[in-house]
Amino acid sequence: MTMTDRKRLGPAIALALLALFSGPASSAGAQGAGDMVIPPAAYPALVRHAPTPEAFVPEGWRLESQVSGDLNNDQRADIVLVLRQNAPANIVDARSQGGPERYDTNPRILAVALARAAGYDLIVENHTLIGRTTEPSQQDPLDPDGVQAGGIEIVRGTLKVTLGYFGGAMGHCIFTFRLRDGQLLLIGYDSFHVERSRGSLDQVSINYLTRRMKRTTGTISSDAETVKQSVLPSRPLLAIDEVGEGLAFGRAR
Repeated sequence: MTMTDRKRLGPAIALALLALFSGPASSAGAQGAGDMVIPPAAYPALVRHAPTPEAFVPEGWRLESQVSGDLNNDQRADIVLVLRQNAPANIVDARSQGGPERYDTNPRILAVALARAAGYDLIVENHTLIGRTTEPSQQDPLDPDGVQAGGIEIVRGTLKVTLGYFGGAMGHCIFTFRLRDGQLLLIGYDSFHVERSRGSLDQVSINYLTRRMKRTTGTISSDAETVKQSVLPSRPLLAIDEVGEGLAFGRAR
């Protein structure tokens, strides 16, 4: 486990231990709350070209976050947007599930657009990588202030999407994409997972270009680690739309 991960985990361990010894959350205040009903998600088609990032935002949605950087090595600042629906019907009463009275289940769209001489051309409109928030007991995967913070960034020409989670287990996973032949392809995957009840750690790092995987296991109470390295079978790189829901992808590995 890297020093960075140990620093990120420090506050999380304290919170996890507090939760373990404080018992289950009280259901007081939930009386009278009905079953949580989440409306089905509906995704509009985004425009293919826009003069500004804001012009990609469809009616009834909002621009939640945005980063810029050169993804195709043309010395222009491309954009990555997280759009979130702004529908009151998706703010549901989650008290029956131990959540708040107003719980935001509005879905998100991850959009990527390349800079052109005039405006931007859309190349990615993804509905699945950033899963919809439907479990009140779980952290929002993109919460920048969560126990395991999430977010998007462009680093050295690659798009990195970090999804955090905190509940029965806690951790984060990082997807690294590179633009090739007009597609965003998954070239790297890193995850850090803690089973709170057992205190076990499981860290995975995969480079899909070299097909190398490193897996490190241990416990939060010890610096002792077991490291295994392997070579993955040769397979085509996955496009971003083939990855599916990000946290489910991690659980499958």
